[in-house]
Amino acid sequence: MSEFARRLELVNEWIGRGVAWLTLLMVIITFTVVVLRYGFDLGSIALQESIIYLHALNFMLGAAFTLKHDAHVRVDIFYQKMGSRGRAWVDLLGTLLLLLPVCGFIFWSSWGYVADAWAVRETSGEAGGLPFVYLLKSILLLMPSLLMLQGLAIILQSLLILRGKTPPQTHDGIQEI
Repeated sequence: MSEFARRLELVNEWIGRGVAWLTLLMVIITFTVVVLRYGFDLGSIALQESIIYLHALNFMLGAAFTLKHDAHVRVDIFYQKMGSRGRAWVDLLGTLLLLLPVCGFIFWSSWGYVADAWAVRETSGEAGGLPFVYLLKSILLLMPSLLMLQGLAIILQSLLILRGKTPPQTHDGIQEI
């Protein structure tokens, strides 16, 4: 069970570290757009849309990575004072009762929207825009899927803690297989 949880987390670790580099690319493209616009009086719809795409990828694919590293925003008045078993119960119940149902709802409610975009291979409505809107919308299915994978890893880790077996520690955020 511990090995399986580590493998699940490794998926989100790799995706999260890869997506983090998109932030640098987004900054470089933003800088380029500004230089082209104000320095050379040139504009590019495709470059401007690529910034939106990169922002969406960074935010939505980085959500599971953020959850994995417990870096999401929350008010933990009681959680921080609990022991490992108390935290395991909160994590287990929070994942089962909140995270998984919300992710399931997002996936279910987005399915038709994404399917419609794929059916027509939706492109940008702007002249010179990017032709990959349907791929961008697919992130609406990928994000909850990655969060559910991370939720399953949290459930498994919580069960290990509740059974008296703590999961192995990580080194620099990367769990070894």
